Amino acid sequence: MRMTKYTHSCVRFDKPGTDGGRSTLVVDPGSFSEVEEALDGAQALLVTHEHPDHIDVVRAAAALESSASLEAWAPAKTAGQLTEAAPSAASRIHVAEPDAEFEAAGFHIRTFGSQHALIHASVPVVANIGYLVDSEAFHPGDSFTVPYGVAVPTLLVPIHAPWSKVGEVLDYVIAVRPQRAYPIHNALLNDLGTGLVEGHAQRISGLYGTQFAHLAPRESVEL
Repeated sequence: MRMTKYTHSCVRFDKPGTDGGRSTLVVDPGSFSEVEEALDGAQALLVTHEHPDHIDVVRAAAALESSASLEAWAPAKTAGQLTEAAPSAASRIHVAEPDAEFEAAGFHIRTFGSQHALIHASVPVVANIGYLVDSEAFHPGDSFTVPYGVAVPTLLVPIHAPWSKVGEVLDYVIAVRPQRAYPIHNALLNDLGTGLVEGHAQRISGLYGTQFAHLAPRESVEL
């Protein structure tokens, strides 16, 4: 399947469909991302958590209302927001639960984790679901959730966040030990910061057998 990264944490997966068409799934089209472009022609939308940089509710709801086939999965609060904003699509909006498995647009999905990483004791912790797509790529949202009982070939790494430091990012990659890793959650990094953080990630990941590579917005790779 083909994976395309958009700005920040938005990722799109495309593969041939069973009917000769295309199956497309999008994760976390947030306010920093190219929402309409990412969701164009998509049949499934996964949301890790409620923060606006991971789900632009208004623009995602517009996509749900304009498409008769787009389905969405999200934690309960976000599913409710999407249902309220896109009432005609209510039957296609589902609550994502931890430790679940389901099919979304021909993709097999497993869910892991349940909470956003701690930002500060004064900031409430919200629900966060990580998604393993077709046993190939894991999107953790805003967490360092390590999927249990499975090998993760491709890890999407939250490379920069208010809730992390570089050492924790490196420890996360080491804990998961994927074959390959790509950075997400990087919209707030400038070129200098990107070079510094990803330089550490490439060097340390390589010591543990992981190939870490940068993806620019709209750049694609075959998995």
